[in-house]
Amino acid sequence: MAGMVAPREASRRALIVEDEASIREIVRLHLSLAGFETEEVADGRAALDRLRTDRFDLVVLDVMLPGVDGITVCRAMRSGGPNQRAGVLMLTARDTEPDKVIGLESGADDYLTKPFGVREFMARVTALLRRASGGLSEPDRTKTGIVTSADVTLDPDRRQARVRGDLVELTKQEFDILYLLASRRGIVFTRAALIAKVWGEDVYVTERTVDSVVSRLRRKVERDPDDPEMLLTAWGVGYKFVDVGEAT
Repeated sequence: MAGMVAPREASRRALIVEDEASIREIVRLHLSLAGFETEEVADGRAALDRLRTDRFDLVVLDVMLPGVDGITVCRAMRSGGPNQRAGVLMLTARDTEPDKVIGLESGADDYLTKPFGVREFMARVTALLRRASGGLSEPDRTKTGIVTSADVTLDPDRRQARVRGDLVELTKQEFDILYLLASRRGIVFTRAALIAKVWGEDVYVTERTVDSVVSRLRRKVERDPDDPEMLLTAWGVGYKFVDVGEAT
């Protein structure tokens, strides 16, 4: 099993939210071998209590939980608090496209169907944390650095967004999409291009997921999300950030 384990990261903390004791034990064992400090809870209400009071780097979250389901827990995480940007790997016994879309639209970073192998689980964890720590590719970040476009200022190193001078809390995908578009004003990105740039090939994402993230992003950064001034739709193609000549 040692060959399946990611490099040690002693400072990383993981919360395992799973009501099946056997799965909790497998996940705890292999995360511990990878250097994680782990905690375990067996229901959604206990998970919410822990997520509100302490910070975790990774949350392994079952969808079907007693009390409060995993979708609700994930949405609550993403709405604010110390774990708004924590990596979330969802576990579920369901393997249909609508279920995956709902999980990802609730704010999960990746999705794994039970039963799963340890090798795949650790590969997903490694890929998820790599994306979370790196955001956009290093050449893009080095080349553009802090971006100021229209009413938005974005600092990729601090993962910090200011809109009209005020700090705005964004999820990882929201920040990465906004940073990518704002650093290339006027350039239209197809939904497929946004998926490749922001999510990569490590996670199941549909074009509907992109639309959902852009919709949430508009509610956070636009004066009127129904009449956006910055994040514009290129009908039939994708999205772009308003070009200099288009700004009102």
